[in-house]
Amino acid sequence: MKILMVCLGNICRSPLAEGILKHKAKMEGLNWQIDSAGTNGYHVGEAPHHLSQKVARLNHIDICDQRARRFTRNDFDNYDKLYAMADDVLEEMHAIAKEKFDPAKAELFLNELHPGTHQSVPDPWYGPEPGYHEVFKLIEKTCNQIISKYKHQ
Repeated sequence: MKILMVCLGNICRSPLAEGILKHKAKMEGLNWQIDSAGTNGYHVGEAPHHLSQKVARLNHIDICDQRARRFTRNDFDNYDKLYAMADDVLEEMHAIAKEKFDPAKAELFLNELHPGTHQSVPDPWYGPEPGYHEVFKLIEKTCNQIISKYKHQ
């Protein structure tokens, strides 16, 4: 299973989702490839936001070696499932991928936790530290659901 987590800058939400899912997949003995990317490219090469790193570390997950990269149209060739953290991210993925966009592969991340509700993961970038803790909990619950859903495939 190859999974890509996508947000805007690839420094807050998607690095957390990558780190959490990698950690949980490893604990389950799953040989999954999990990565993350951002649609805007503003932070290419940067480490995750310091508060994303802190919250991950407090939960025994190390994401400090991750580096932001830009989402490309070829990601649809390389991944089985592409999770957008928000509606606008999904729209940007479609715009970037053009004819390579595959709606069978791309989905809003929170639809795994709350099917059909089309909710977005709040972007903690605009707020104080407690928002990062809330986002971590939400992403963790969703990653648990992804593991349960796909671990036997």
